[in-house]
Amino acid sequence: MTRKKLGRTDIEVSKLCFGGNVFGWTADEATSFSLLDRFVDAGLNFIDTADVYSSWAPGNTGGESETIIGNWLKQRGGRDRVVIATKVGSEMGPGHKGLSPAYIRKAVDASLKRLQTDHIDLYQSHRDDPETPFEETLGVYKELIDVGKVRVIGASNLTAIRLTEALEIAGRTGLPRYETMQPLYNLYNRADFEKDIESVCLANGLGVLPYYSLASGFLTGKYRSRDDLSQSARGQGVAKYLDDRGWTILAALDEVAAEHDATPAQVALAWMMARPSITAPIASATKLSQLEELIAATQLNLGDSIEVLDAASA
Repeated sequence: MTRKKLGRTDIEVSKLCFGGNVFGWTADEATSFSLLDRFVDAGLNFIDTADVYSSWAPGNTGGESETIIGNWLKQRGGRDRVVIATKVGSEMGPGHKGLSPAYIRKAVDASLKRLQTDHIDLYQSHRDDPETPFEETLGVYKELIDVGKVRVIGASNLTAIRLTEALEIAGRTGLPRYETMQPLYNLYNRADFEKDIESVCLANGLGVLPYYSLASGFLTGKYRSRDDLSQSARGQGVAKYLDDRGWTILAALDEVAAEHDATPAQVALAWMMARPSITAPIASATKLSQLEELIAATQLNLGDSIEVLDAASA
């Protein structure tokens, strides 16, 4: 399985990252274990989660995804087989959020305990925290790297201006820099990333790990009318894609999928993997059949068909 460097680090990751947001939400522990087993057996090694996953599900408080991954790691062993990425900063309860040094110190220990590991490979700032200067956030990350709790750091949901500011401060102060960026990006949602964030990432050698790579499932072709939205717990998040642009993109996906004997989801992911700025799109699955589809996407070469998709989604 082809591996890519994570930014300018020596960490090598598979070209597809498993999104752990489903663990403890739409995938119970037993199902999650099966999915993780198959993912690793297929030669992939990159798993992304967050401390807040999946607090939105009824009865959950956050930490469920990390806990399941931790239980899997303890039962299966082989910590060095996988690269674990998690995040800090989203609200975990009243007053429990942000990127202040005091909060990060507590949050990282809680994540390590749930993950049942002594280190996090990629620790990411989940959301911007304008109230905390970058110097303070990067400073506490340096502490965590120095003691071995964290290997490298990344950012998520930063604007190009704020990302540039964080990188400039790191360069000027000698503090650790964000090595990765996690933006919203897919075949439908292209504008914000391509307008200016992409160029910042390329210029600075950042790894890019897009989330919502399949647009909440829309790019799988599963949702083709509003009647289809009730098919899953994530269905209502797809409604915004049901417009003329969405239909045009789906038609192009269908065309290219037929040409390559593939599925729309595989084509959508392969399109992202072929983009020079992308390290590994993040995608999730709740069934082994879905995961097999994602795994197969890593072997799909679209060739000139990329132009068809570019035109349909421009």
